[in-house]
Amino acid sequence: MRQSPSVSLCLRGLSRVLRHSLCRSLLVVGLAVSALAASPTPPNIILITLDTFRADRMDFLGSRRALTPNLDAFAEQSVVFTHAYAQVPLTAPSHASILTGTYPQFHQVKDFQTPLAQALPYTPEILRSHGYSTAAFIGSMVLDPGVGLAVGFDRGFDTYDAGFHQAQPGEDRYSSTERRGSEVVAHALAWLKDHPRGPSFIWLHLYDAHDPYDPPEPYKTKYASAPYDGEIAYVDAQVGKFLGELRSRGLYDSAIIAVMADHGEALGDHGEDFHGFFLYDETIRVPLLIKLPATPAPLDAAVKRAPLKQIDIHVGLVDVLPTILQAAGLAVPKEVQGESLLTIMTATPTPQSSASAAAPHETPDRPIYAESEYGHRAYGWSSLRALRTSKYLYIEAPRRELYDQTADPGATHNLSSTSAAVTSTLAANLDSFLQKTSSTRELPKLLVDPEAQDKLAALGYVATNTNPQPGARDRYQGADPKDKIETANLIHRANFLAEEGNFDDAIPLLQQLIIKEPAMALLYTKLGLCLVQMGEFDKAVPILSKLVELSPNSVEAHFQLAMALFRTEDFQNAVPQLEIVVTNRPRWERGYLLLATSYVRINRMPEAIEECKKVLAFSPEHYGANLFLGRVLVLSGDAAGALPVLKKAATLQPGAREPHLFLKDAYTQLGQNVEAAREQAEVERLSSGGPE
Repeated sequence: MRQSPSVSLCLRGLSRVLRHSLCRSLLVVGLAVSALAASPTPPNIILITLDTFRADRMDFLGSRRALTPNLDAFAEQSVVFTHAYAQVPLTAPSHASILTGTYPQFHQVKDFQTPLAQALPYTPEILRSHGYSTAAFIGSMVLDPGVGLAVGFDRGFDTYDAGFHQAQPGEDRYSSTERRGSEVVAHALAWLKDHPRGPSFIWLHLYDAHDPYDPPEPYKTKYASAPYDGEIAYVDAQVGKFLGELRSRGLYDSAIIAVMADHGEALGDHGEDFHGFFLYDETIRVPLLIKLPATPAPLDAAVKRAPLKQIDIHVGLVDVLPTILQAAGLAVPKEVQGESLLTIMTATPTPQSSASAAAPHETPDRPIYAESEYGHRAYGWSSLRALRTSKYLYIEAPRRELYDQTADPGATHNLSSTSAAVTSTLAANLDSFLQKTSSTRELPKLLVDPEAQDKLAALGYVATNTNPQPGARDRYQGADPKDKIETANLIHRANFLAEEGNFDDAIPLLQQLIIKEPAMALLYTKLGLCLVQMGEFDKAVPILSKLVELSPNSVEAHFQLAMALFRTEDFQNAVPQLEIVVTNRPRWERGYLLLATSYVRINRMPEAIEECKKVLAFSPEHYGANLFLGRVLVLSGDAAGALPVLKKAATLQPGAREPHLFLKDAYTQLGQNVEAAREQAEVERLSSGGPE
């Protein structure tokens, strides 16, 4: 987006242009694209997203930690964008911007539970329509549509390799909620072996650097004092392994390869321990490298000898999709809001080119937008918006912030009160940008999943509590996250203590937080869940009752209270809570079956039968619903009606003994003793694990 005349006047002379190092090397890259244009074979496209990678840990971006030798080597054959920025410091929304080429106010994926709209342009769908095989290899449950998170992200993929689940007793997170990078790479390489023909679009998502930081050996020992750095080094090794395999299979040189982080990590900077709230560089500035298909051999050798090719203007992850499509010779959909970077990547310098004299198409920096609604949607605090120009970082918050990033790259001195004119101008520019780039579509309704908190807690996040209201300004009226960040850090700590089973430390911490923040519903959710996990159901009931009082419209709150009441065998009071749940979640089998069970326990058999039938109406192959309906029918005296559903349950799970046990009871009730004896024999066979 170009600056308005008022902003240009106010910020005259502040925009950076391309450095001289770019001009020295762009001829090489330009010839590479010329070779691409002449090639009749569409290039393979590889997208590698590195979850939670800080830009300042990359040696090719100036670090001296020696963590990224493989990415450094890749950078020598790529264009490096030194000032690339994420649009959101959260995994799902950031990937939505990468894969749709649109801003969050347009794609509207604001958190983990908002579905990706079908009408949005989407990288795999676009490429599949042009004959590409498409495959994704995902490192975490946070991007798994199969568990109700990142819904719609699998659209357009022939293969979407996820399949995560909540950890069961005895499971660690690497066999449930996430995968090591080595496993993600292994899955991708196995797919490549079975799909030798191109063109292909492959997306690898490597999640390891996300907290908790727990690199495998030898990185665990080597980086014992800096485990986050150990994760960076480990992921770098996995990227190197994957790129090395591409080379050995002859797929590297001709491919378009884009490597980037989805966001960074705060590590205590500005008081934030992790990410998701603030919009400073530690979580928004990201590494971004793009390699174009190689040129013929003599020139390829020159590329390998060339210095790093750096582009220093501000760019966004929203620019990745149009760049990839243009590099592959494909049309960019009109809905895409990012700008292709291919022109500046392939500019041919003139002898007079210099850092202060760029070719006409080498435009100065355009403002780069970022936002976070996580603090508002999960905690009830204010949302944040940011706009970066070539000189300034402006953050829209209850207390506005302005930083001169040339003189103050760490954003430590807020100039908003002393530079009121610049602050007001950028605020107006931000409002104008939002008006021009926001979608007019109806806001998507959140997928209200009563179990979402458990899934997100396993990843260190908090589930969204409410659906957004169209055009609402209240998201700017909550507390300033700057004033609440220590509370967020403590909640995060309590969350991981609970996930590790350390309830003795998590519970007092949450109790202290409730004293400090008595109206924060989230704290009652977490404390109630901890008490339930410890088997302290009687203590959980008043905590979760308070949660329902604070959040009467929250399906999750009613469900959690119902579960605690259920475990205390207070079925009479569990029923109205579960009735609210199934009314608001009409296709959730577990809610119906818990309600049916509660009805049985208070001798309301007809209602229990109806709840089972509701499940079978939309999920006729549901084993539990068939089994439970059959059991209730037998208990109600309708043994004949129970037979078909119990036989169906036995067919659905041939190794289960329960259907045959209940069939025995049904046949006994009908006086069919031979059939009852047969089912009893089957029960005994299955119990002993004997042969057919």
